[in-house]
Amino acid sequence: MKIQETELSIISEAVIHQVINDLTEQYGQHFEFRIERGVNQAAQLWRTEDGSNEEFKTFCKENFIASDAELKTVFDKLMVNFEILSGNMLRVKKDLMRPLHLDLGPIHEVDVMFGSYEPGAHMREDFFRNKIAFMVALNFPFYTLEEKNELGPEWSRLEWAYARVGDYYTSRVPAHLIQEVSAINTQTDNYISEYNIYMAKLVNDEGETLFPDGLRLITHWGLRDELKSNYAGENGLAKQQMIYAVMKRIIDQSIPQEVINNDAYKWNPFDNTLFENGKAVSFTSEPDVRYEHLLKNFRANKKLDPYYPNFPTYIQRQFEATMEIPLADVRQLFTEFISSPQVKEVAGLISERTGRPLQPFDIWYNGFRPRGTYSEEELDKIVGKRFPDVNALQDALAPMLVKLGFSKKKADFLASHIKVEGSRGAGHAYGSLIRDDKVLLRTRIGSDGMNYKGYNIAIHEFGHNVEQVISLHNVDYYALNRVPNTAFTEALAFIFQKRDLELLGLKDDDPQKEHMRALANFWSCYEIMGVSLVDMKVWEWMYANPDATPAQLKNAVIAIAKEIWNEFYAPVFGSTDEPILAIYSHMISYPLYLSNYPLGHVIDFQMEQYMADKHFAKEVQRMFELGSLIPQEWMRQAVGMELSIQPTLQATSRAVKAVR
Repeated sequence: MKIQETELSIISEAVIHQVINDLTEQYGQHFEFRIERGVNQAAQLWRTEDGSNEEFKTFCKENFIASDAELKTVFDKLMVNFEILSGNMLRVKKDLMRPLHLDLGPIHEVDVMFGSYEPGAHMREDFFRNKIAFMVALNFPFYTLEEKNELGPEWSRLEWAYARVGDYYTSRVPAHLIQEVSAINTQTDNYISEYNIYMAKLVNDEGETLFPDGLRLITHWGLRDELKSNYAGENGLAKQQMIYAVMKRIIDQSIPQEVINNDAYKWNPFDNTLFENGKAVSFTSEPDVRYEHLLKNFRANKKLDPYYPNFPTYIQRQFEATMEIPLADVRQLFTEFISSPQVKEVAGLISERTGRPLQPFDIWYNGFRPRGTYSEEELDKIVGKRFPDVNALQDALAPMLVKLGFSKKKADFLASHIKVEGSRGAGHAYGSLIRDDKVLLRTRIGSDGMNYKGYNIAIHEFGHNVEQVISLHNVDYYALNRVPNTAFTEALAFIFQKRDLELLGLKDDDPQKEHMRALANFWSCYEIMGVSLVDMKVWEWMYANPDATPAQLKNAVIAIAKEIWNEFYAPVFGSTDEPILAIYSHMISYPLYLSNYPLGHVIDFQMEQYMADKHFAKEVQRMFELGSLIPQEWMRQAVGMELSIQPTLQATSRAVKAVR
C-alpha cells in the first residue's frame, strides 16, 4: 500500500538537527539522549495537518521537559487519564460484544455491526491532533527490544514505567484502518464461535451413531477436548477416528456446509456422505470460507505496515513488539524442543499405555493427566451437580482461591473483581484496563449444568482472571499493568487448570503425580509448538503471496502443515502427510497468537518448579505484581533464570524413567 504524500512526515533532517542542537545547547549534554530520541520520534509522526517545520520547532522548544520533578508530574497525570480513557473504551467494547460472546439468542447482523465497532479507534488520532501524543513522544523515549534487554536489568521500576510510556506512540495508524481490522476480527471470531458440529448426527460406514444426543461441539476446541476424553470408555478409538475425519474435512473444506451448526442431516465424515431421512443427498462443500477469513485478517493487518516504521510487518509487530521475543528466537526454541530425544521416549510410553501404534490425533493424548480414580462420566456428574448455572460458579470463586492458599480477604477481593457469564463459544477471559471495571470469566454451561470439560476450561480462564486483577490492581505504576506478553497469562491459566480436581475438593494421592504433570506438560508443548511453526510459515507465505486466493491459501496451509508434520512428527508417529496441525481455530480468528501457548507451558513449568517449596498464593501475587517488564527480565525477577526449555526436558527424562 502506498502512503499518500500528505501522510508522510514533513520535517526535514536539517530541522531535526537544528532542534536537537538548540535544545542540547539550552539544557546541556545530560539530556542529549532524551532530546535526540524524542525529537526524532516526534518528527517521524508529524504530518502536514500538524503544522509547518517552524511550528514543529516551536512545539519541541516549548514542550520538552528538562525537570525530573515536572516529568514525574506529567507522567502521573498521564497514568490517571490513560486509565480513564483506555479503561472506559474497553468497557464499551466489551458491552458491544455481549450479543456475540454470550448465549443470548440468535445473532442478528446488527449485532455483528456493533460488535465490529472499535470505540477507541479515533482516540489515537485525536491525541496527535491535540498534540498530547507528540508531548509523550518528545519526552518519553522509545527503546528498542535490544536496548530494553541491555539496559533493563539496571532500571528502577519508575524507569521501566517511563520506557513503557515510550512505547505508546511509535506509530500513527489512520482510524479507518483500525476500524477495518476490528471489524474483520469480529466477523472472523463470530464465524468460529458459530462453527459447531452436532455429534449425534455423525454416522460411521455401518450407519451407527457413536455420540449422545445434544452433544454440540465447537471447532476446534470442543472437537479436540471430546477426542481427548475418549482415551477410556466404550468405542473410544472409533470416536477419536470419527472426530479426526471431521477435522480433516474442515481443514480441506470438503465439509458439507449443511452440517455446520445444523442438526437437520446425518453425515458420514469418512466417505463424506450426507443423509436426509435415511437417503443420501447432494450437498455444497464449505466454499473455502475458513481461508477467506484468514486472508482478510492478513490483508487488513498488512495495510497497517507502512505506519509502523519500527515494526514494518505484522509478523514483527506480533513477535518483536507484542511478544518481545524475535520470531527467529521463538522458532529456534520450538525446533530444538520438538527435535529433542525426549519426544521418542514419551511417544514410546504413550504407545505402551494405549496398547497400539500412535495415531495422528495422539498429539492430544492426555493420559498423563492425573485424575485419580475418577472417570470422565463421574467427573461430569460431580461438576454438573456443583455448578448448575453461572451463579454457582460465581459463588465458588473465592472459596476456590482460599483452597489455593490465598487469604480470605485477598480471595474475596479477587473474586469481587471477576464476573462469570455464560459463553456462546468455548469460553474466554476478558480483562479490564480500569480498576472499577470487572474482568470477565466466560464459559459454556448447558441447560443441565456444566460438564467436566467445560469446568476444566473455566478453571483455565479463572487463572487468566486472577492474573488480570493482580497485574492491574497491584502493580505500582499503571504503565506497567498486565504481563510481558500473553504467554505469561497463559502460564498462570495452565497452572490453575492443573489444579481443577483440587479445587473440586477431590484428592489425588498418585505418588507419581508430579512426573505425570511433567509428561503432560512436555507432550502439550510438543503438540502446540508444531502448530505454532505452521502458523508462522503461513504468515510468511501470505507476505510472499499477498494476492493469493482463498483456494491457493488453503492449499498452502495444508502443504505447510504436512511439511512440518513430515519433518518433526512423521518419524515419531509413522505416518506421513497428515494435515492435523492446520485445524486450530486460533490460526483463523487470533492471528499469530498460537506461539503464546507453548511459551506459556514452558513458563508455567519454570514457575511450578520455583514455587514447589514455597507458598503458592504469595508467589503468584509477587510474580504478577511485576507487571509488563520484557519477558526475560520478568523471568529473572520472578524465578531467578531466563526463559529456558531445559527444565522441561530434564524433568521429562526423569519422569519417563520413573513412570516406567
